[in-house]
This record gives sequence, C-alpha cells and structure tokens, in this order.
Amino acid sequence: MLKMLSRATVAVALLATGPALAAGEIPTPPAQTWTHAGLFGTFDRAAAQRGFQVYKEVCSACHAMNLLSYRNLRQLGFSEPQVAAIAAQFEITAGPNDEGNMFQRPGIAADRFRSPFANEQAARYANNGAYPPDLSVITKARKYGEDYIYGLLVGYKDPPAGFVLGDGMYYNEYYPGHQIAMAPPINEGQVTYADGTSNSVSQMAKDVTVFLTWAGEPYLEARKQTGAKVMLFLLVLAGMLYAVKRKVWADVH
Repeated sequence: MLKMLSRATVAVALLATGPALAAGEIPTPPAQTWTHAGLFGTFDRAAAQRGFQVYKEVCSACHAMNLLSYRNLRQLGFSEPQVAAIAAQFEITAGPNDEGNMFQRPGIAADRFRSPFANEQAARYANNGAYPPDLSVITKARKYGEDYIYGLLVGYKDPPAGFVLGDGMYYNEYYPGHQIAMAPPINEGQVTYADGTSNSVSQMAKDVTVFLTWAGEPYLEARKQTGAKVMLFLLVLAGMLYAVKRKVWADVH
C-alpha cells in the first residue's frame, strides 16, 4: 500500500501524456462520512478491528508501523489474551543473549509491530529501489487525510483514452499525476471477516483507513473529551463572572 512514491512521481513527470495534474498535486478525493469526525466523533471499534486485519493480512507485507506496539491494540477493544495471541504470531529479533548473539522469539504485547524488512536497504531492494512508507501516521501526513487514503485504495481504474501509462505503472484516479507504481493492494474478497461484514474493496478500504487514522491519533477521543470539558468549564466560568459583575456593580449608577 501507498509505496514507491518517488518512483511514481518521476514517472509522472517523464511519461504522462494528455491532461493530467502536475506531479505532486493531489486530486480532490470524494469526501467520506467518518464516525470519528466532528467535535464528539468516536472511532468505530468494529471497523478499526477489521481494518487491523486488512493491514495484518495485506499491507504488512510491505509497510511497517514502527510507532505502534501490539499492546496498543487494547484500545481498539482487543482483550489481553487476544493481543498476546496476535503478538505471538510474529517472530521478533531480540537480544543479545549471554553469548552476545541476537535471536528470534515469539512476539509479546510490549513489542513494536514487526517490520517486514530488516532495514531500508532491504526494503528498497525488494521493491525495485522504492521505499514503502511507514503507515504509522500516514493519514496525518497526506493532504485530505483519511479521504485521500480511502480514495487511493479504491481509485484504481483503466486509464482514459489517450492517457499513456509508463511501464510497470497503474492508473489511479486520486494519485498525483494519476500514475502509481503500486499494484492495486486490495482485491475483492481478499480478506474474510469473522463477523460476516462484506469484504468488498470499498468496505475493506474504509476499514483499513479507519485503523490507520486511529493509529495516527490514538488519543483523538480523549482529546475531544478534554476539549468538551474545557469548553463547558469556560461557559460556566463566564456565567459566574457575569453574575459576580452584576452583583458588584448593581448599586453603581
């Protein structure tokens, strides 16, 4: 997902023909309705959990989330045993041991999400020189935020007449310049949801976008609650100050 940005940008400049946006200019994606939007919005926990499944089964093959630990998943409603089981699915490089050697062990809740590559060089080698971006704060790092991420995931289409794609490039309606080196990451029916939710491309794209938005700002709800309390306090304080002012100056003419 969302990889090979530098390669795609260069390809746009060199290979795109016909009407296209300038490289780096992001087409306006369609606005979506998100439960976490607005002053009192909250994350859809079920959607975020499904989105984590999409990330784990699809996106994590190329994209790291180095700022997230498995224990953070408890905020999404996963129980401690569930988090422990998720972490244990991954082999983590740990150490050194008493002999000074690194070793592999099953993951634990305190571990950061395992990166798909040992280092940047390995990632570039596996992706024809491109570096798949870390997704920890991807929705905050892109203009239009979650709308852009969703639009990108569902924006793969056949190019319009007269539009010439470069070798190894794909047409995407919402990617700058409309040419992207990443193949469509999500396909119909690719992930099977345990709760029976539709596994259409649109549904999976929306779910993983909710998860990525939460990952980028996991304390969004707490911040909103604090803001609401502060506003309520200020309103009460303003009322009290006005009442005191009326009382103090009541006899002054």
